[in-house]
Amino acid sequence: MSKFNTNLVHGIPGNENKTGAVNPPIYNSTTFAYPDTESVIRWDYARSGNPTREFLEKLVAQLENGDRGFAFSSGMAAIHAALSIFSPGDHLIIGDQIYGGTFRLFNQYFKRWNIEFTAVDTRNSAAVKAAIKPNTKAIYFEPFTNPLLHVTSVRKIVEIAQQNDLLVIVDNTFLTPYLQQPLNLGADIVIHSATKYLGGHSDVIAGVVVTKSKELSDKLYFSQNAIGSVLSPEDSNLIRRGIQTLSVRLDRQLLNTQKIVAFLQKRTDIKKINYPGIPGTSEHAIAKDECKNFGAVLSFEVQNIDVVKFVNNLKLFQLAVSLGAVESLAELPAKMSHAELSDTELLACGISPNLVRLAVGIEDADDLIADLDQALKLASNS
Repeated sequence: MSKFNTNLVHGIPGNENKTGAVNPPIYNSTTFAYPDTESVIRWDYARSGNPTREFLEKLVAQLENGDRGFAFSSGMAAIHAALSIFSPGDHLIIGDQIYGGTFRLFNQYFKRWNIEFTAVDTRNSAAVKAAIKPNTKAIYFEPFTNPLLHVTSVRKIVEIAQQNDLLVIVDNTFLTPYLQQPLNLGADIVIHSATKYLGGHSDVIAGVVVTKSKELSDKLYFSQNAIGSVLSPEDSNLIRRGIQTLSVRLDRQLLNTQKIVAFLQKRTDIKKINYPGIPGTSEHAIAKDECKNFGAVLSFEVQNIDVVKFVNNLKLFQLAVSLGAVESLAELPAKMSHAELSDTELLACGISPNLVRLAVGIEDADDLIADLDQALKLASNS
């Protein structure tokens, strides 16, 4: 059996390529001809299945060690499909620090269909257990939260879920299958915004879901085919191509992140750093046990610094809200990614007005550090 990095490059051949091309073909056709009316065929209509998309879907299932993968037109479409397997009257426990778009989907869309949600701090096993109701069907969470990098143990959530016959659904966008494989830790469904690290170049919107069992796979395929928010052949190919360099990119991003954290730790104008790679915290202990590494996203609070002036004076770090691509990004969560929250809600979430989030890219670490340094100096209040 091939190892992870080999699988990134080669995937599972679909036996569709008759030309010897080293890359899988892009099949743009929306429809496929029947040899005759009695034929049992693999492909008929592209919403129901496409060879290019299937190559990607088999690849992500292989990387996550799952039963089957599904590719969607966005991360939100992937989350929608995963939640569509539930019925009116069902109850889900969700993390209280999930992505804002996910929270909006749950509370402004699925609640209309009489699906209940209870948000809890999933790091707190007692709180998770207390939220379980007779109609609870699943626990949904992110192992690393945005932007505070709180870490939840997948194993502990799985233990609670299995004791109560619940599904475990993990949004693992921040870590990717290179750094963590939730299905191997006992989860049932794993979701990625493939727009981020899997694509890796800020040029395609996509989402993927991987299921652990055939029963769940059948339910997800029904949703994918019925709702129809499938990933196009061209975009499927872009995500496939991005995945080929996933570990190479992340290795550089992880190294850059470690150097940036070390730089920030030496500064008196940095009040607090949120990063699971820093030893001595419960976050570090869980991440070290369940992950290969600690990711390439960090956040920190500044003091005696005009935080707006700081981010506005960054040159290499671009001011943007996404993550996971080759370029480094910076944002102010209170004004950007979490701007819909009131000041009271921000403080309740632990998000300070002085909090900065960095998504570290693959540039030279010395250049990134120099950029942070010059912007901090320009923004100093001392």
